Amino acid sequence: MHWIEAVPNFSEGKDRQVLAALVKAGEAGGAVVLGIDADGDHNRSVLTLVGTGDAVMAALLATSRLAVERIDLRRHQGVHPRMGAVDVIPLIPMGDTPMATTIELSRELGRRLADEFGLPVYLYDQSATKANHRQLADVRRGGFSRLGERLKDDPPDYGPARPHPTAGAVAVGARLPLIAFNCYLGTTDVAVARRIATTVRASGGGLIGVRALGLDTSPEAGAVQVSMNLVDYPRTSLPVAVEMVRREAARWGTAVVRTELVGKMPLTALFDTARYYLRLPDLQENDVVELNLLSADLRQVRLRER
Repeated sequence: MHWIEAVPNFSEGKDRQVLAALVKAGEAGGAVVLGIDADGDHNRSVLTLVGTGDAVMAALLATSRLAVERIDLRRHQGVHPRMGAVDVIPLIPMGDTPMATTIELSRELGRRLADEFGLPVYLYDQSATKANHRQLADVRRGGFSRLGERLKDDPPDYGPARPHPTAGAVAVGARLPLIAFNCYLGTTDVAVARRIATTVRASGGGLIGVRALGLDTSPEAGAVQVSMNLVDYPRTSLPVAVEMVRREAARWGTAVVRTELVGKMPLTALFDTARYYLRLPDLQENDVVELNLLSADLRQVRLRER
């Protein structure tokens, strides 16, 4: 049985009723909701769910329907780039699920989002049909405010070449796992965050597989943010990325005051972080009591199944 993870991003991070409804809708069709991460400054939420292809399809259609009905981008305010009420839907193969299976599911999902909700749909990353659609930033460039022009010049893969009036457009694609991680700085100068992001990200000559933006946050947060996506985690670890942000922050007379994980991250990332900061290179999963117990339980299950 092939399992797939989906992490749809919605342009709503404040309305608790909508967030609760998204979680409930995500459970449609038997999918398992692992959690929702909402940010009021970004005005954005990330839902993490897993299941079979059929279960994930049902959940994504249900949550997308709700987003189209209840999120109006004409009134949306938030610091995160966005072009849609359901802004981006990444699909990630789990275990031995082939990437080809995940790509096929993403394209079927794109067709149904266009047919059932009238959304323009761009396929991106592994699912992209055009070279200039591989990178999400390129697909979303200009955001909701310039979406009408974008659709005329660069038609979507599915759906109309005009924005949905309140829900914009959506990017759908199969991709490898990534880690979304934010570093808050002890300054309110967003120019500093943008300079650091430029230095850290791969496109600026920084770290392999790191995409980064410098974002302003609300006065309540009291800090600006370097928002990162680590899209090639085996080559650039989380500690390496955070330490580079720290070094660059020091160069500009500030510091990382706190960090934030968005969505979920693999266990290997947690162990890499512990190994780095504890200076404990030989730390293994069997050094953790709970993981030992889990392994023992799984062994017992396998024995009973024989």
